[in-house]
Amino acid sequence: MYVTGLVTALRAEASCVTSTHIPFNEKVQVNDDTVLWLSGMGAQAARAAAEGLCQQGVTALVSFGVAGALDSKLKPGDLVLPDAIHAGEQLPVTVAWRNRLQNLLPADIAVVNGILANSTVPLTSAKAKLDLAQATGACAVDMESGAIVEVAVTAGIPFIAVRVIIDPVQFSPPEALLGAVYPDGGVNPMRLLALLLKRSVHLSTLMQMGIGMRAARKTLSRVIQSAGAGLDSQPTDRREV
Repeated sequence: MYVTGLVTALRAEASCVTSTHIPFNEKVQVNDDTVLWLSGMGAQAARAAAEGLCQQGVTALVSFGVAGALDSKLKPGDLVLPDAIHAGEQLPVTVAWRNRLQNLLPADIAVVNGILANSTVPLTSAKAKLDLAQATGACAVDMESGAIVEVAVTAGIPFIAVRVIIDPVQFSPPEALLGAVYPDGGVNPMRLLALLLKRSVHLSTLMQMGIGMRAARKTLSRVIQSAGAGLDSQPTDRREV
């Protein structure tokens, strides 16, 4: 029996998969063949989640969530189903599985393939994004997929990434905001209020971030509605990673 394990960093991403209660940093059974792990942000958290899912018997891993654009043509809501993850070296996804998923999606979802880059830190400027794009040839970036694909390669199981653009190249969350954000993406209201009062963060910035997240969540939800939480069937050859 195939069991797909989805790793999400943010609660807003996880809630696109299931409406059930999602505890932090532990396995959640979505259905008979799908489990979910809300890990929190960053490679270390994502690696621990992926390893935990492997220990509990998943037969494939999915990095599911949002990404930042490294290509100026990409906008919030665009879906990235990459060919490879750049994490020091290029690690391939399971292309046959990725292609089956892509064929299930409605034609009006904008889908991009190419390379998804890993970053060890949040990118908070257009220059940082463009520099990473030049160094890696990637069209988008996140902080978790590199760790998850490495676990999948070690375990010899299939892997795909399903990532939706939340912020375009020209807009990034300000660095000051990071101190007000919990690991699962929730916000500390008192810290956020202090940042607003000091004008370290502007209300217009928060509004633009909200617009990007709503667009990303809409696409993530449509992917689940179209393909199911298990994201269609997995390859029969577990070595095809």
